[in-house]
Amino acid sequence: MEGLKRLEYRGYDSWGIAILADQIQVDKKVGAIGNFDYINLPKSNIGIGHTRWATHGGITQTNAHPHFSSDKSFCLAQNGIVENYAPLKKDLIKKGYKFQTETDTEVIVRLIEDQKEDNLVKAVRAAFLKLEGRNTIIVLSKDGQIIACRNGSPLVVGVNNGEIYLSSDTLSFAPYVEKVLVVDNGQMVVSQDNNLKLYNIKSGKKLNYKLEKIDFKSSKVDKEGYDHFMIKEISESPYVIRQVINQQIDDSFIQQLKISKNIYTIGSGTAGLAASQIAFYLRLYGTVRVQTLTAADVADFSRLFEKEDLIIAPSQSGETADVLEVLEEVKKRGVKIASYVNMPGSTMTRFSDYKFMSQAGPEICVLSTKIFTSQIAWGYLISKILQDRYQEGVKNLNKLAEEIEKYLATESNHQLLKKLAKILTKSKDVFLMAKFQNLNIVKEGMVKIIEGSYIHAHGIPAGDLKHYAITLIEKGVPVIAVLSEDIEKDDVINAVNEVKARGATVIGLSPTAHEKYDFYIPVPDTGETSAIMNIIPLQVLAYYMAISLCHNVDKPRNIAKSVTVK
Repeated sequence: MEGLKRLEYRGYDSWGIAILADQIQVDKKVGAIGNFDYINLPKSNIGIGHTRWATHGGITQTNAHPHFSSDKSFCLAQNGIVENYAPLKKDLIKKGYKFQTETDTEVIVRLIEDQKEDNLVKAVRAAFLKLEGRNTIIVLSKDGQIIACRNGSPLVVGVNNGEIYLSSDTLSFAPYVEKVLVVDNGQMVVSQDNNLKLYNIKSGKKLNYKLEKIDFKSSKVDKEGYDHFMIKEISESPYVIRQVINQQIDDSFIQQLKISKNIYTIGSGTAGLAASQIAFYLRLYGTVRVQTLTAADVADFSRLFEKEDLIIAPSQSGETADVLEVLEEVKKRGVKIASYVNMPGSTMTRFSDYKFMSQAGPEICVLSTKIFTSQIAWGYLISKILQDRYQEGVKNLNKLAEEIEKYLATESNHQLLKKLAKILTKSKDVFLMAKFQNLNIVKEGMVKIIEGSYIHAHGIPAGDLKHYAITLIEKGVPVIAVLSEDIEKDDVINAVNEVKARGATVIGLSPTAHEKYDFYIPVPDTGETSAIMNIIPLQVLAYYMAISLCHNVDKPRNIAKSVTVK
């Protein structure tokens, strides 16, 4: 139960637990685990659990995992998508198999039943090799075996004093283990009577393994007096920036940045915008050519990657499926990979040439806040090292951390953002616009507003306003303009004048007020790091919008934090 609660940020549509007593018994429920403490099962010391983010089939108790075999001799849970489930299911139905659920997962169960093997381990192996797509499965048998197979979706094993834990990430069992085994693609774990064995799935050959120590010091999952994880994690932004300052930056990575033929940053969602901001800093201060890629849309680049290239991938979990798929492909071509990840033992970290950990502590809220701040602060510092101005970068980040602390500790700032949140929640659309260092910031503000409030938001390049978005501007439409004291300030003010002339309600976020603002969000001028400063009030604004609408702030509808399926 505790492990699933820690894992729930990966999905919370439904959940279930199967345990082995005199026989396998299952209890499944729809909705989030939340503070649920009771489960209708007897005591046991062996079992499997799952918290679901629906991909195939509706959110129902029947579709919740784990799924039983026909004779209830085993049950199974899955993380991933069986891309060829339709032809497999069609073939199984022809053979007379019955299906009780709408999930692709049940196809795996029936496929295991269909294997003509003399034991369950062999049957699981044979069935798993027929699956296409990124999948990890775990099986509990009536004779006390736990069998888990990995291809793409993550699988880690924790070990401590004869206890064995298997999970999608280390956070779920962090308080209970000392060492871990990170299972690689194409490997299978079999556990029985506290005995752990590792196999190659394809050959069936037994493999040697070595347990690793992973730093779990920052694994505490607690709101610590805050109403929600989101506001707690925003408040930890000064801490994570100081963690960036304490990073050891390998000289070989800096040299790699200097010699790489092509440099790309890559990510998805919020991490994709962090990748874009990292690229901005590397171009502006590091004076290296960098291009940003969206992980799900790189097909047109597939033939262009070369072994002299470098890809930089920021990620909270290090398990984002569409990013990993790109990295796995370019790795074969000899492209160097650098990752900046928050989750110990992640897949992305393991096959990176340059591994950086944000060491920011768990981020539980599905809306990423402190990790985005950490990622772009790291990108800024790297760019200053390339500029041979490391100490200046450290000084600027220290000043930034202090200013964020002051900003978040000032009650009048929160009261203003609460007031604006109530106004914005009455709008059908919210527009945000900026240029230069703040462009990715307003796009991330857009993401946070959409995720938390379910209101349409649109992040506009201020310079592009007149080419399309201005047709949507009319009386009363809210426009948040973000600007800093930089070379593009006047251009953003011009865009403010243009939307104001069409009747927009302008909310200005800047160090200085301007006459066209209807509402003004004051922020300190932190110079080169002002874009990082500016994301903080946008994150807090999105938080108060979600609160005002009585939404589940930490677990918004339809999305999960770690997207391990494409």
